[in-house]
Amino acid sequence: MNTATLYTASAGFESACQIPMLALNHRSHGLHGHSYFATVRAQLPAGWAPFPGGEVEELRRRLEACVAPLDHALLNRVVEQPTDENIARWIRERLQAEFDVQGIQQIGVQSTQHSGVDLDASGQAHVWRRYRFQAAHQLPNVPLGHKCGRMHGHGFEVILHANQDLGERDLSIDYDHLDEIWAPLHMVLNYQCLNQIEGLDNPTSEVISAWLWQRIKPQLPELSWVTVYETGSCGANFDGRNYRIWKELTLDSAIQLKRAPEGHVLRGIHGHTYTLRLHLGAELDEFAGWTVDFGDVKTLFDPIFKAIDHRPLFEIADLPDGDTASLSAWVLAKGRVVLPHLDRVDMYETRGSGAIVSAVGIDELIPV
Repeated sequence: MNTATLYTASAGFESACQIPMLALNHRSHGLHGHSYFATVRAQLPAGWAPFPGGEVEELRRRLEACVAPLDHALLNRVVEQPTDENIARWIRERLQAEFDVQGIQQIGVQSTQHSGVDLDASGQAHVWRRYRFQAAHQLPNVPLGHKCGRMHGHGFEVILHANQDLGERDLSIDYDHLDEIWAPLHMVLNYQCLNQIEGLDNPTSEVISAWLWQRIKPQLPELSWVTVYETGSCGANFDGRNYRIWKELTLDSAIQLKRAPEGHVLRGIHGHTYTLRLHLGAELDEFAGWTVDFGDVKTLFDPIFKAIDHRPLFEIADLPDGDTASLSAWVLAKGRVVLPHLDRVDMYETRGSGAIVSAVGIDELIPV
C-alpha cells in the first residue's frame, strides 16, 4: 500500500488588529482582538528533523518561533491588512524563507471558534464558517433494530468552505457573506424534524451535506465542500462529486520514542490523550443514504482500538516506534483489513499537532 505522510503542528497567539479596508461601520474595521490558532501541515523530507520521529516536535518548535512576533502584538505593524487569509500567507512565507519548513501543503488560521481560512498547496485560500442547528430525524431504511431507525435528535454542525480565489468578485468572500447565505437555511432546519423537509426524507449526514450543496452552490459558485457533523465525533463531507465520512475516537496511551537520542525527554516513557480520526471514502448507497454506517465503523474497529487504548504502545511488537506518523501508519494498515474503505488516519497528540497518513492523494486531504 502506497501512503503519504503529512506532519502537522499548531501554535496559538493573542493579538489585536483592525482591518482598514472594511467599511467604517463594519465591526472588524475598528481595533479588536482574537485568540488565533495557526496550523501547518507539511510533507517533510527524510532527515529534516533532528531524529526520526521528532518531526512533530520540531515542526511545532519552528511554527511557534514563526508566530512569536504576532503574540500580544498589534498585527497591523506586521501585516498591513491582517485578515485571516493575509496572516496565513505571512506565516507560510516566513516558515519557508526563515525556518526552512519544506513541503507545506496547508496553512490554517482560525480567528474564532467558528471561522478561519485554510491555504492549500497551490496557495488558494478556503475560507470557512461553522454553523449549528438543532433538529430531530430518523433513518427509515436502516436494518430492523438499528438505533437510528428511532426518532432522535442532534445538535448538528455545518461548515461551509469557499475558495476565495475562484470567481471574479471585486471583494473576496467574507464571513458576513457566508452568514447571509446560511441564514435562510438555518430557518428551514433549526428546531425541525428533518424527515418532514422536502428532499430530506432520509436525512443521513451524507444526504444532508448533498442537500446543502445543491442549495448553496448556485448562490456561492466558490463553494469548495460542505461538512456536516452529526455528532461531535462523526460526520460527512461532500464536494459536489465525492462523499467522505470520518469517525473520531480518543485514546489514552503510554509511549516512548525509540529513535530519540539518549537523554532526550521523548525517549522516556510518557503519554498522551490522543485524538484519532478514521476517514473513509465510498460510493453512496442510494437506498441506505450513507456510504458506510458509523456504527459499523465503530464495531469493526473496536478490537484495534482496545489494543491501543490505555496501553503501553511501546510493547506492541509490530509497531516500529511511538511517534504519531508510525502510529497512524500502523492503524491504517490494521484498519484496512476490517474496513476496506478506510484510506486516511489522523493521529493528534495535542490539538492540531500530530500526523496524517493517507492512501489517497495529498491533494484530496480535506481539513477536518
